[in-house]
Amino acid sequence: MTKKNIWLLVMCLVYVGAGINHFASPAFYLGIMPWWMPYHLELVYLSGLCEIVLGFGVLPLRTRKVASLLIIAMLVVFLSVHIQMLFDTFATGGWLFWVALLRLPLQFVLIRWSWLVYTKYKQPFGLKNNRS
Repeated sequence: MTKKNIWLLVMCLVYVGAGINHFASPAFYLGIMPWWMPYHLELVYLSGLCEIVLGFGVLPLRTRKVASLLIIAMLVVFLSVHIQMLFDTFATGGWLFWVALLRLPLQFVLIRWSWLVYTKYKQPFGLKNNRS
């Protein structure tokens, strides 16, 4: 397995795991939903489903480019949640403020990772020793 395949697998597991967590622990996500967004529970489940589908979508070469671009779009939308969370927790401080503070720059790292997958990962995913 190549390094790129390992990173694709890690990306898949990160998004699939995060998506499953939306269904396993929706209360956490409901607690950070911005007040101005409608249908909180439905959006928590929808974002979890998107993360699962797009996480698996980065593995096949055929869907990788679309999945990585949609992950970027999803992360841009999530920025609004993280910014609102930062504002909401600023006055009270505590651990949620620090989570929000760390999650914001992490979004840009994840966006960059998805962009690299979009532009540089052109080999099929597999267990064979492909050169990439």
